[in-house]
Order: sequence, then C-alpha cells, then structure tokens
Amino acid sequence: MPSFKIDTSTAVVFVATAPEPKMANKKTGERAVDRETNASLSTVGLLVSDEGEGNLYQVTVPETGLPEGLVPGMPVKVIGLKARDWENEFNGQKRHGISFRAVAITPAA
Repeated sequence: MPSFKIDTSTAVVFVATAPEPKMANKKTGERAVDRETNASLSTVGLLVSDEGEGNLYQVTVPETGLPEGLVPGMPVKVIGLKARDWENEFNGQKRHGISFRAVAITPAA
C-alpha cells in the first residue's frame, strides 16, 4: 500500500508518551523489527499541534532513530513522518485504520 508524507514543518510537536517496544507477537514477546534494516521498532505517542488543531498520534520509529531521554512534554522534531492506511481481518472481523511511521525523532532546538 502506498504511504503519504506528512509535513510537520509548521507544527509544534511534543512527546505525549515515552517510547515503548513495539511487539510483533505479544504472546511470545517477539519484538517487531524493520524489514529493511532489521532495527527493533518502538512506538511513541506524539501530540502534533498545527493551525489551531492538536492531535495525538502513535508513531512507530526504529530504535536507531530515537535519542535517549525522550520524556512526556519534551518538544521534538519528527523526521520522515509518513501515514499509511491498513486493513486486516481478525476472528472474522474486518478492521482498518491509519498507521504512522517516522525515520527519527530528535529534540527540538
């Protein structure tokens, strides 16, 4: 499925929730990894405020793109943010949504 770039150049972005490991299989504890780089993936909650509107996004980021010490309330910059729609079927029920992925998150200057 195609992904779409998201321009955050005019947005103010804050960490809402600290990075947590993204799991491929919660039952076995298997960690999700990037298919291209084999880097472990984490999920970070980000509050993105732009043009008078604020939204909370759960963004997947490779560990190689996460600096130490990201804490809630910290202003950050998001590098390479993309959105992708998804759909799957689980136990006979179709589910769909939008997933967010970034190359890196860095502290704002």
